[in-house]
Amino acid sequence: MPLRLGVNIDHVATVRNARGGVHPDPIRAARTAVEAGADGITAHLREDRRHIRDADMETLARVLTVPLNFEMAATDEMIALAIRLRPHAACLVPEKREERTTEGGLDIIGGRDHLTPRIAALSGAGIRVSLFVEPDEVVMDMAHALKAPVVELHTGTYCEAVAAGDAERTAAELARIARAAEYGAGLGLEIHAGHGLALDSVGAVARLPQIAELNIGHALIGEAIFVGLGQAVRDMRAAMDAARA
Repeated sequence: MPLRLGVNIDHVATVRNARGGVHPDPIRAARTAVEAGADGITAHLREDRRHIRDADMETLARVLTVPLNFEMAATDEMIALAIRLRPHAACLVPEKREERTTEGGLDIIGGRDHLTPRIAALSGAGIRVSLFVEPDEVVMDMAHALKAPVVELHTGTYCEAVAAGDAERTAAELARIARAAEYGAGLGLEIHAGHGLALDSVGAVARLPQIAELNIGHALIGEAIFVGLGQAVRDMRAAMDAARA
C-alpha cells in the first residue's frame, strides 16, 4: 500500500502570528509542501485561533489541489464551518486552551453521545471523518461503532520514548501502535498516524503495512529553518518511502 504524507502547516501560522503580520504565509507553505511531494495538507483551526485562522481555512479550501484535512474540536462552531467549507476530511481532536499541543487522543468512549450526531452531520455533508485516538483495540471498536471511516493513531508517546533514548518503552509503544493498526484495519477502518513524528522516529511507524497516511507538522517546520520547507518535505518523503519499501 502506498504511504501518503500529510503536511501540517499550523506552525507557519504560529510564526506569522508572533509578529501580527502576513509573513510567513501558510498558504505559500502549503503550496511548497505539495510541490515537494506532500499528498495532502492538514490545518488545525483552534478555538482561540492561536495559529491557523478562519481566512486561512477558507483560502486553503479554495486553492488546494490536494486533499485538505481540517483538524478541529467537535464543537458546533467547527462542525458548521467544516460543512460550509467542505474539506476532503475532518479530523476530530481533543482541545484545551491551556495545552501547548494536542495532549493524547480523543476520548471517543466517554464522548460517544456527544460525537455521534456530529460525525453523522459531517458524513452527511460528504466529509470524510477521522478520529484522532489512542492506539488501543477497545478504541478501535468504538470508532467502528461510531461509523467513522478513519482513525489517526496518536504517536506522541512513542516519539517521546524515541527522543528519550528509552529502548524498552519505544518497543512497547511501537507494539501498541502495531496492534491497534492491525486490529483497526481488520474492522475495515483506514489507519492514519501522527503527532511528534520526525526523521528519527518515522521509519518504524512507516513500516507498519496497515498505515495509509502519516500527518507530520512540527518536525517539518522546525527542519525547514535549516534546509527549507521543500527539502524538509522531500527528506521526510524519502525516509517514509525507504521504510515502507
